[in-house]
Amino acid sequence: MMHEILIVDGYNVIGNWPELAKLKQDDHLADARDQLLAQLAEYRKYEEARIIIVFDAMYVRGITQRYDQYNLEIVWTKEDQTADSYIEKIAGELNNRLTQVTVVTSDQAEQWTVFSRGAIRISSPEFKKVIQQTKSAILRDAQHYQDVALRRRSPWNNQQLFRLEKLRDKLSDHKAE
Repeated sequence: MMHEILIVDGYNVIGNWPELAKLKQDDHLADARDQLLAQLAEYRKYEEARIIIVFDAMYVRGITQRYDQYNLEIVWTKEDQTADSYIEKIAGELNNRLTQVTVVTSDQAEQWTVFSRGAIRISSPEFKKVIQQTKSAILRDAQHYQDVALRRRSPWNNQQLFRLEKLRDKLSDHKAE
């Protein structure tokens, strides 16, 4: 069974998703990071992939740490290390026959480097579409489970529901005439 690892260039995604870029532009970078993490956490729950988000220290000096939050791995690089170099390094280390690494970034040079190491690359805007599709799938699944729960609580059995449906159709036909 192949394991999937998604490595996200955090600030690249923030800069390429319009709602997050606006927050950054309005000097609310922490809010943009939080919104990104919340969206990735929701995606993680649905997709069951290991997700590593990398932020470089150029925006938050003095932080060099790694921690888990929302079942995500969040990495802050060292001050003299870019997110790109960190991502390129771990993409090469983690990618093997049993693990498929996908890197989310719109940085062309980084995309080519991780691709040369066997990782899949996806641009930040393309990943935004993936996130939106996943949200739609979550809503569809939630609606399906809600509908099933309503049917379970229904006092009608399937045969009665079928008869009611036929009666409705017959009444609709008479109304149309």
